[in-house]
Amino acid sequence: MNQHSRSTRPSWAHVAVLVLAGLAALAFGSCAVQTARALSYQRISGEGSSWAANAIDAMRVNVKQFGITVDFNPSGSTSGRKNFLNGTVDFAASDIPFQLAPEDGSAPENPAPNSYAYMPVTAGGTAFMYNLQINGKRVTNLRLSGENVAKIFTGAISTWNDPAIQADNPGLTMPARTVVAVVRSDGSGSSAQFTKWMIDRQPAIWNDYCNRSGRAPACGETSFYPTIPGMIAQSGDLGIAGYVSQGFAEGAIGYVNYSYALGTQFPVVKVLNAAGFYTEPTPQNVAVSLLQAKINGDENNPATYLTQDLSAVYTDTDSRSYQLSSYSYLILPTKVAGQFNLDKGTTLGAFSYYAMCQAQQQSASLGYSPMPINLVQAGFDQILKIPGVVAQDINIAACKNPTFAADGTNLLADNAPKPQECDRQGSLQCANGTGGMSNVPTAVLAAATGAPAPTATTPAAATPAAGAATPAGGAATPVAGAATTPAGATPVAGAGTPVAGAGTPAGATPAGATPAAAAGTPAAAAGTPVAGTGTPAAGAKTPAAGAATPGALAPASAGAPQVASSPAVGGVVAVGGVVAVDGSSAVGGAPAVDAATAGGTPTADGVAPDAGALADGSATGLVPVEGAAAPEAPLGAVAPPLAANCDVDTGLCGAATGGAAAPVAAGLVAGAITPTTLSEAGSSVPLMLLIVALTLGLVLAPALAWRYFSQAGST
Repeated sequence: MNQHSRSTRPSWAHVAVLVLAGLAALAFGSCAVQTARALSYQRISGEGSSWAANAIDAMRVNVKQFGITVDFNPSGSTSGRKNFLNGTVDFAASDIPFQLAPEDGSAPENPAPNSYAYMPVTAGGTAFMYNLQINGKRVTNLRLSGENVAKIFTGAISTWNDPAIQADNPGLTMPARTVVAVVRSDGSGSSAQFTKWMIDRQPAIWNDYCNRSGRAPACGETSFYPTIPGMIAQSGDLGIAGYVSQGFAEGAIGYVNYSYALGTQFPVVKVLNAAGFYTEPTPQNVAVSLLQAKINGDENNPATYLTQDLSAVYTDTDSRSYQLSSYSYLILPTKVAGQFNLDKGTTLGAFSYYAMCQAQQQSASLGYSPMPINLVQAGFDQILKIPGVVAQDINIAACKNPTFAADGTNLLADNAPKPQECDRQGSLQCANGTGGMSNVPTAVLAAATGAPAPTATTPAAATPAAGAATPAGGAATPVAGAATTPAGATPVAGAGTPVAGAGTPAGATPAGATPAAAAGTPAAAAGTPVAGTGTPAAGAKTPAAGAATPGALAPASAGAPQVASSPAVGGVVAVGGVVAVDGSSAVGGAPAVDAATAGGTPTADGVAPDAGALADGSATGLVPVEGAAAPEAPLGAVAPPLAANCDVDTGLCGAATGGAAAPVAAGLVAGAITPTTLSEAGSSVPLMLLIVALTLGLVLAPALAWRYFSQAGST
């Protein structure tokens, strides 16, 4: 009995050892599974602002290389907030907060307390994109006072040669063409921002319109723009820009984010500010303007924390300010609800860190203004409220945001150029273009240049010597016998009007016309882009005579508007039928969608930053996933090199001739955005070690057990 006892005791001890080894192997295995889980991200979906959509689309396409898939439907801020409350999307994008007490008679929105957080994600300007020609030449330097903007969008001004508009444009002879105001048909945060500005700056004009449109007495700011006969209503910034850019839409003007004008290669209005200067919403001017924005700092009230008060922006007396500058927000969940869970929170957190850090580097190249350092830091704090987020310890300086300065000021605003004297309200008018046609000047009347008309003439058929200076903007050689414009001087009407890229202005060639041999080709050393780099305006190729206007389709039957297919902005196919990754396109303003959706939300996958968006990985976190799709190259976009005075990291260009600076027009490519690395996914070495340990445990444990019991049996 004693001998038997001695022979069995060791076996039970070894069984216990084997059980412990098995438990350890299971523990190792669970760790390995957990680490593997951390390396994968659950697909998330968002919905909302079309105003911010070009920026968000560039962000979500860039994070695909890290294994993160983000679907976004630019259905408008109102729809985004609604579906966030319904729990059918994981986050929303909105230009305004939840409407707890709407001023337009609409139903209040009632989010659950402490269930959400606002995170400013991008800044920009609401621009007035227009389609106007004078004597067959596209106008690119239109100016309007705030009063005239309000009158146009309330039907008080109906023709472009109205004396009030003519007074804003002393260098132009305005055409007797009908004004067609194009507004949003959907619930829009940009409509709310626009009407809020009109109520503040032009209350009498707005209140009169509110009464005429039948909206009274609910005449406060509204996301649902009231319309009257003669107006055109379109869904989303996409729809407005698509309509205005049509060949049949001459005389149209609509409000969109500045990025859409860049994408369609169309000009925007210079709006008169409180300092008496006409300005456009360049990233620099927006940065200057938003220095006056009052950001709510009450962290104890999530319903208002980080929301914006723009009243001081409207009255800013800085000569560079643009009054319709604002922020757009991501609305982040702070509780698990609806389709949102902890795994999605991990993904949303990683995406949000990327949006606030690396993505801000390239905002300016898309037409947006990067977040200032105080809002980036506040955004990091808001991200920590997302359930399931993996917190990151970020060195904020590594974000390489072009607004950051060592002393904490806004570097982009500090370096913003002053407007030219000819942009001051008065008898002068600048010729330089705006928006997507910033490098295409419009000839102005001699009296508006402030200089005596030149008297020198060019003999008939004479050609300037090779390398000789040409009119500003790369204009064509003046016609025989016409006055010669000195190099760099303002083009004068009738003196050899400059033409886009020395070629045909977009949309100016009659359909079906046959281009002459080498027509529209810039002469060597004539101050135009190098062959193959494309027209300066938004970096797209100059259309040949008779070719389709960029961003335009032939009119539909019975005059029904179509939405145009447009060039890419920073790889963002911004307007008119977003081109999907599979090559399909949408017509009528609806974005093309992926075959797969998340939460029933269609995905607009028409955005493609430049290939090779991986950079130094020096900021914080995301590891590229082996085999994951890299950012796609722009579909059919031509991206000429940056100009000599453009920063390769931010896409910002320095002052051009005459002191005007603009966001990069060289292809407007989103560029190489520095990736990050999540702390729990920083290396695959620990995972490999755990897998090896698990494998050894599973293989060696049975072998050792068999050996022991064999020896025990033999004794």
